[in-house]
Amino acid sequence: MYGRRLAAAYARPGGEHLRAWIDAMPNEQYQSLFGAEPADVRERFLDGAPAEVAAFVAGIPDAELAPLVTDLGGHDLAALLEAFAQCDAVTDRPSVVLAYTVKGWGLPIAGNPRNHAALLSPEQVDALRAEHGLTRQTEWDRLDPSSAAGTLAAARREALARPPRTPSSGVVVPTSTGVRTGKPVSTQEVFGRVLVELSRDEAVAPLLVTTAPDVATSTNLAGFINRAGVFAPAERRSWSQDRMLRWTETPAGQHIELGISEMNLFLLLGQLGLSWDLSGQPLLPVGTVYDPFVLRGLDAFVHAVYSGARFVVAGTPSGITLAPEGGAHQSTITASVGLELPGVTFVEPAYATALDWLLCDALGRIAAGPQAPTTAAPADDGATYLRLTTRPLDQAPFEAARARLGDAVLRRQVLAGAYRLVDAHEAHPELRESGAPVVHLVGSGAVLPEVLAAAQELAGEGIAAHVVDVTSLDRLYTAWQRTLRQGVRTATAPSVPGALRTAFPDRAPVVTVHDAASHAMAWLGSALGVHAVPLGVDAFGQSGSVHDLYELHDLLPGSIVNAALAALTLG
Repeated sequence: MYGRRLAAAYARPGGEHLRAWIDAMPNEQYQSLFGAEPADVRERFLDGAPAEVAAFVAGIPDAELAPLVTDLGGHDLAALLEAFAQCDAVTDRPSVVLAYTVKGWGLPIAGNPRNHAALLSPEQVDALRAEHGLTRQTEWDRLDPSSAAGTLAAARREALARPPRTPSSGVVVPTSTGVRTGKPVSTQEVFGRVLVELSRDEAVAPLLVTTAPDVATSTNLAGFINRAGVFAPAERRSWSQDRMLRWTETPAGQHIELGISEMNLFLLLGQLGLSWDLSGQPLLPVGTVYDPFVLRGLDAFVHAVYSGARFVVAGTPSGITLAPEGGAHQSTITASVGLELPGVTFVEPAYATALDWLLCDALGRIAAGPQAPTTAAPADDGATYLRLTTRPLDQAPFEAARARLGDAVLRRQVLAGAYRLVDAHEAHPELRESGAPVVHLVGSGAVLPEVLAAAQELAGEGIAAHVVDVTSLDRLYTAWQRTLRQGVRTATAPSVPGALRTAFPDRAPVVTVHDAASHAMAWLGSALGVHAVPLGVDAFGQSGSVHDLYELHDLLPGSIVNAALAALTLG
């Protein structure tokens, strides 16, 4: 749409030639009109124009021609209001307003191709104030309440006012669904089971909404979909005869299926995660996406959490552990993104119960609403990013740690970010008695079986290798940074945060092992004040078996043992 002056000119005899030329002329030529003096506008505007256009504007003075030909509808409020009214009058189909604008309209820098980084000079700002009848003393004053503008602003304030409400939904998410398994199981499978169990909770179930960019079944949402259905504006006939998946589309469905667009996934999660703030409707949004494609939607992810949206997203499957699918589906830098992105708590559990605790905790935080920040815990009331895999892991090591520590202590440590999965001195008392060298083997996610095997091999060589399972690099790093900054701000020696002291009570070198870029965990050596050897995936993926790719990237037990020996020699 164009402004009223141009629209009126188009309606005059010969105006169709003016419109055709404005529509056809190069954008760069049109933009140059905004920076030109009125006397120069005619020459620039008519450069290359048909004779009919020159004849049409021949009787228009220079002082009137410039504002006429630059009269864009996007800056004409009356024209915009008229266009919106026309849209409102049509109720049987969508309406679109194409409102032309120019960057910097009304300013000396309007249309300048270099105005992206341009700032007005003090003299130009003074001229802008004077043009609007303002001074340095009055430029931030509120509108005069007795004026027409002040009356309108007050009326809109009243119309947009919302009654106060508590930040909590009033729904209590259980701390655990009690998911159990007696066989090796992947975290992706457990994720689906936990959602199904939560859908059985009468208070929690109505708030759960899941979404995926065409990967719902391959990320284990099928069980939830069978119970909750798929959302559609109207009931649709199901053409699928799949016995394992009931794809029932109705207005009551609680899963929203998207096309293959990860950007749309995070745009939707951002809005679902703000539903309580924007419309008073609490929701517990959960999205799934193949982990490497978190990066495809990263722009929308960043803006969602910047806006304060609260949701859970599961990146799964992840890493090179899904080896047979090849490099296109393998992720390496996503762990670093989760760790570094503000407003997101990154977690990467290896075992079923740990995932159960972490997922329930994340949804519980969303249901409880934003909490007042404290100095005792990280502010992680926003989004939660779960990095999961399809590799089944034996649950016996976790159950052994559970028996050793008890549920209350272990759950607290899992939520804090790390716990000692294997205490070498308890497993091998002879190593403590002999004063054997000590090393920490630190793993996260799918690589724990290799880390455990390396610890056992090191024990046979007379080295006490404690195994630490890091469930949330994010919470550990945040806790460390919090103590560092407190020391910086108070000019005092930083303390070691409790989560690190608990997981690493012995001062010893560390080896970090991660199915992700090695630097994501390398900071642990600095945090603990010890030598560290980080192992991870620092090259693009290959196809092959898990064993082959772990060998390629030095993630097998033998490489971990060698890294431990290197760490000990450094100290």
